[in-house]
Amino acid sequence: MLNHGQVVRVIFGLKLRELRQEQGLSPADLARTCDVSLSYLNEIEKGKKYPKADKILSLSKALGVRYDQLTSLELPRRLEPISDLLQSKLLKEFPLEMYGLEPSRIIELIANAPVKMNAFVSTIFEIARNYEMRQEDFFLAALRSYQEMHDNYFEDLEQDVRAFVGSHRLETRAPFDLSQLERVLTEQYGYTIDRETLGQHPVATQGRLRSVFQPKARRLLLRPGLSRGQQAFVLGREVAFNYLKLKERPYVSTTSKMRSFDEVLNNFKASYFASALLMEEDALLRDLRQVFSSKKWNADLLMNLLATYDVSPEMFMQRLTTLLPRHFGLQSLFFLRFDQAHAGATYELSKELHLARLHNPHGNELHEHYCRRWISLRLLAELRANTPTDLRSPQTAIGAQRSHYFGTDDEYLCLTLARAGSATEPAVSVTVGLRCDDNLRAQVRFLQDPTLPLKVVNETCERCPIPDCESRAAAPVQIERQARRQAFEDAVAALVQGA
Repeated sequence: MLNHGQVVRVIFGLKLRELRQEQGLSPADLARTCDVSLSYLNEIEKGKKYPKADKILSLSKALGVRYDQLTSLELPRRLEPISDLLQSKLLKEFPLEMYGLEPSRIIELIANAPVKMNAFVSTIFEIARNYEMRQEDFFLAALRSYQEMHDNYFEDLEQDVRAFVGSHRLETRAPFDLSQLERVLTEQYGYTIDRETLGQHPVATQGRLRSVFQPKARRLLLRPGLSRGQQAFVLGREVAFNYLKLKERPYVSTTSKMRSFDEVLNNFKASYFASALLMEEDALLRDLRQVFSSKKWNADLLMNLLATYDVSPEMFMQRLTTLLPRHFGLQSLFFLRFDQAHAGATYELSKELHLARLHNPHGNELHEHYCRRWISLRLLAELRANTPTDLRSPQTAIGAQRSHYFGTDDEYLCLTLARAGSATEPAVSVTVGLRCDDNLRAQVRFLQDPTLPLKVVNETCERCPIPDCESRAAAPVQIERQARRQAFEDAVAALVQGA
């Protein structure tokens, strides 16, 4: 990440170069006038060096500007986007080294071509504004890229879990005994577990607030009525924050505003740790191989696994995305989570992950209607239609489908778990999609089961040319617009040719 000193040097260098060029001075001219070496001046303009006060005074006199004008952090108007980027919280906190990027390289790119970089940065900012992207959106996108770089499998965290289990002599047989985690939190980390206070607070009925950690009192508030799997995840995550010594962290369970990228990354690490703790790697691999070895698709096999480990559908499916690429060689996959607040509400794609490439389906910010033939949405709709409203515990459904994308060679095996909504939480579906290729056919025997549904799907209704779709939620307006544009272009081309 760029520190304050680096930002100050870059801005000073950019400003110095801009002023020198405005006055038609070559680097050699300015160096000679100020009695500095040409190489030293080049290093200043590239943001590698910051001159002492006497040299700054000489430079300001040579350029005919005030000393404080040269040392301020304000850039000329046409370079303001670069100044905004350099001084933004986003770039200062972004861990460039984690992606193999040296801060000095970023500085060099900006210093060598400030006008071109300015145009590029301005374009990015404009796109971000048009799509109403927040700082947290950039942080989450960076996290997804980090996961994709590692095929979503982190050996160091898996080893941390094994070390924790061994040092505390914990029993990992499924379902994981939650009293073990409570004992570690209370006895080793000084926690107090409170299962009453949060339920009495009005905020508990808003959103998906399942827990709150009060750092001063070291008190963990759990909302009454949480399932065993939900409690397990919260407790496992709290253990991880402490055992891994993750300082910057969120204090609530909701996806509230994240203050920094470190907070986003640490939250991911703690969540990964919790999932790996509650679903021991070797045991789950054995269970998955049994499911995949079945010649027939059997939803009960996967549902039985969910009951065995007694975790939430989302935890279970996310754990699959960590193990399938590493141990089955299934790197070409995606993960989707859809929320629906109430019947008739829009489907919100709240989480997504793509390994190997940007697979279909994926999120869009155009307020269009996702394809209703996706099993992610179809299962949610069926669950709502068939679930009585007076059930005390949300009903869970499971489904599988081969999804072939219209007009392409892309086909995916989609496994979906869906949970009906409740008074405090939305209906949710989570899907793992696996690209149908020779490796998947070799690993998953039920892929050839003729009873496994095959659906021709697309991305959004507005961009779908499938005729007479029984599930269409909106007219194909984008297809119609493209057809009108193509007709106009064809007519213009004919006119140019004199036809």
